Amino acid sequence: MSKRNRDPEREAKREKMSNLLQELKVSSMEDIHDLFKEMIGTFLENGLEGELDEELGYSKYDYKNKSTDNSRNGTSPKKVRSSYGEIDLNVPRDRKGEFEPELIKKQQTSISGDIEEKILSMYAKGMTTSDIETHIRDIYGLSVSDSTISRITDKILPLVKEWQSRPLESVYAVVFMDAIHFHVRSEGQIIKKAVYIAIGINMEGTREVLGMWIGENESAKFWLSVLNGLKNRGLEDILIACVDGLSGFPGAIEAAYPKTEIQQCIIHQIRNSTKYVSYKDIRVLMSDLKEVYAAVDEQTALDSLERFADKWDSKYPKISKSWQEHWANLSTYFKYPLEVRTLIYTTNTIEGFNRQLRKVTKSKTVFPTDDSLLKMLYLAMVDITKKWTGRRKDWGTIHSQLEVFFEGRI
Repeated sequence: MSKRNRDPEREAKREKMSNLLQELKVSSMEDIHDLFKEMIGTFLENGLEGELDEELGYSKYDYKNKSTDNSRNGTSPKKVRSSYGEIDLNVPRDRKGEFEPELIKKQQTSISGDIEEKILSMYAKGMTTSDIETHIRDIYGLSVSDSTISRITDKILPLVKEWQSRPLESVYAVVFMDAIHFHVRSEGQIIKKAVYIAIGINMEGTREVLGMWIGENESAKFWLSVLNGLKNRGLEDILIACVDGLSGFPGAIEAAYPKTEIQQCIIHQIRNSTKYVSYKDIRVLMSDLKEVYAAVDEQTALDSLERFADKWDSKYPKISKSWQEHWANLSTYFKYPLEVRTLIYTTNTIEGFNRQLRKVTKSKTVFPTDDSLLKMLYLAMVDITKKWTGRRKDWGTIHSQLEVFFEGRI
C-alpha cells in the first residue's frame, strides 16, 4: 500500500510546533488556550510598537536616526476582550500624547468581532441577557454585563432605521398586513403595544418584509400612517392587499391606495364568526360554511350563504350577518383563478412569520423599551428571511394572470 504524500514544509512546521509545546510544557487544552492568549498579546504589542516606530520615524533605541522632538514614554496597561478571554497588553506611549494606534484604538476594549456577532446571534434567537452572559462566560471566559450586551445590540439601531426607510419597488403584486402584540415597559407601567408588519410579494414573486412599526394599539389610523410611509419610500401601487378584519382597515387602504383590491382573510373571518359555536354543532356548521368560502364562484357562494342563514340563523344569527356585512372584501378572491386565490384568500404568509417571531420572543414577557423590542424583532427578521430564497413555483402563471386583471398597472 502506497504512503500518503506529505508536504515537507508542513511536516517541518508541525515538528517545530511539537518541540515548542514540549518546551513550554503544554499538556492540556487549557494550556493551549493560555498559550494562544500569550501569542495574541505578544503579536499585538509588537504591532503597536511598530506603529509607534512609524509615528516617530525611528525604532526603539535607534537614536542616531531620530529627527523629532517627540519620544517614547513607556507603556500603559490595557485589557482587551478576545475569543480566548481577556488579554493584558502594554500599550506604548509617546511623550506628546500624539500617538493614535490603529491596531488597537484608544477606546477599543475588544478585538473579537466574532464575540459581538455571537451576542447578536443569541439575541436574535430570543436568549435572555442572563443566558447570554452565562454562555459567553462558559465558552470564552469573559464577563459581559447587561449594559455591555445592550451597548453591542444598540449598534444595530442605525441599521434598523436605515432598513426601515430604504427605497421600495414601485409596484407590489400582494402586500400582507397584520399586527402582533407585545408588552413594553413605559414610564413605570407595562403597556400592550402593537407591532405593525407588512410583507410584500414583488412582481418577481419574491417575499420581503417591507417594515415593522411599533404603535400603542392596532388602529386603522396608525395603519394609514404606515401606508403613507410606504408611499413616501416609493411604493406607488399595490395590486392586492390582504388584511385581517380590523374595523376601518379597508378605508385606510382606500385612502392611500384607491385602486388596490382588498382581500379580507377568510381564516380570520371563520375564527371570529364561529368562536361561540357549541361543540355539538361545530362540525356540521363548519361543513356548511365551507360550501360558502370554497365555492367555485361568487354567485354559488352567495347561494350557499343564503342556505346557511336559513339553517343556522335561528341559533347563530350573527354568523351569516357578519359574512354579509364584510362580503365586499371577503369575496374578492372569487374573481381570480385558483393560483391567485390560494395566494390571497388567507394571511398565512404573514401569520407564519408572526409565529416565528413569537417563538423567538417567548422568553421575554416584558420588554424594557420600544428599542429593545425593535432590536430583537429586527435581528429575528434577518434570521428568518435568510431562508426566503427564490419564488413560488407557480409564479409564472400568477404573473400572467395578474397582467390580464391589472392591465396597464404592471
